[in-house]
Amino acid sequence: MTHPIPRVLAGQRLTVVDVEGNGGQPPEIVEIGVLALDQPLHPSRVATWLVRPRMPISSVVTRKVHGISNADVADSPTWQEVADEITGVLADRVIVAHNAAVEQRVLAAHLPGWTPPLVLDTLRLARHVWPGLDGYGLDRLIVHTGIDPEELSGQRHRAGFDAWMTARLLATLAEHCDDWSVLVRVAALPGFDAAEGGLW
Repeated sequence: MTHPIPRVLAGQRLTVVDVEGNGGQPPEIVEIGVLALDQPLHPSRVATWLVRPRMPISSVVTRKVHGISNADVADSPTWQEVADEITGVLADRVIVAHNAAVEQRVLAAHLPGWTPPLVLDTLRLARHVWPGLDGYGLDRLIVHTGIDPEELSGQRHRAGFDAWMTARLLATLAEHCDDWSVLVRVAALPGFDAAEGGLW
């Protein structure tokens, strides 16, 4: 169940992130999953935090998206209680996510002053590597790549599950990239300077 880090990603201080929200506008984080890509991929290295939001979780989001209920987070810490720990985990790391603009926007709202050196989007990378697919959602790409969703036990669309699957997707996509600069040019969110590796 351990998977090697592709050569093109080695030494890049990458962390895959997925967040789940309460359905509010703006959303509050109710779960965050992270996986640092400093060593071969293994499900035991996925870290998750449940968070009790200030506003209740929408029943529609619970039912149709992640399955997390208000009862599930009733005894969880608030964001303020975990923010320093999350900041420490993400500090100076290149952030990777699927449809990464969402994660970047939500995390930036929750962590004032936090600015990642670079944000890479596996959705953008997948569109480059596999043009013409009939969809680029994470579930669709898991099927396309043949990644076994049972590698990580847990409910789909929970933060830990999606972080693991995004990491596996990134590793698969990276095998199609000859060097880091090409991958960054294709996958970096707009507003990040691929040459400098940071915000314009």
